[in-house]
Amino acid sequence: MQRAHPDHYAILGLDRRCTDDQIRTAFRVLVRQCHPDLNPDAPAAVARTQQLNAAYAILSDPEHRRAYDQELATAQNPAKSLRTGRVERNATEEVHLRIEEFLRGTTLEVRVNDPANASGSETYPLVIPPGTAPGTRFRVARTEPFSGGFVIVKTRVRPDFRFKARGSDLRCDLTLKPERAAQGGTEMIRSATGTMLTLRIPRGIARGEIIRLSGEGLPKPRGGRGDLLVRITYRVQVRISRPSVR
Repeated sequence: MQRAHPDHYAILGLDRRCTDDQIRTAFRVLVRQCHPDLNPDAPAAVARTQQLNAAYAILSDPEHRRAYDQELATAQNPAKSLRTGRVERNATEEVHLRIEEFLRGTTLEVRVNDPANASGSETYPLVIPPGTAPGTRFRVARTEPFSGGFVIVKTRVRPDFRFKARGSDLRCDLTLKPERAAQGGTEMIRSATGTMLTLRIPRGIARGEIIRLSGEGLPKPRGGRGDLLVRITYRVQVRISRPSVR
């Protein structure tokens, strides 16, 4: 039966008996060949690089690799779990990640409620590869006594005080003095990853107008990134008048 999850070994061009050194070597060679900097006009190179990063993140970690190998074995021979009398059960969890965690990747622990467990829950490590799109689902193989089951983990964007996520796009506000908006020029704004971006302000820009910065949004499911939409607002000038003294 065909597996729904990616074959990380096949992505790196390896078999399951490969060594750690072979994994490292294959990853370095392949990621160098399709790095987006060397293929600026090839969107497929971005998606391919994300696949390689995800495969390496799993296979280079001994604990994650063991869990992944167990998942592959169960997917290939699901009847074995039934013959051994093991309980199979799936669980669904959501994790809310910061915007920069979708862009840079992160490692976290997923907690699943389990009344049968002495601690009341189980925890499973999960690697979020760089460039993961919001809404991406991960399958984590469960341990005894739930072997054969999976934790289905869905990723969502954690609310952010600076940016609002709309699909793959991010939105934020930039407040200008009215005279600055009339003159135009350039302003520096901070991106979702903390880097500074130069924003060109057209002369006479109106309140509420949107300036689009391409490729500065969230990762897209099929590679690439959405845009950052900057809305212009005006700084309210308050004038205080003193009453005349007679």
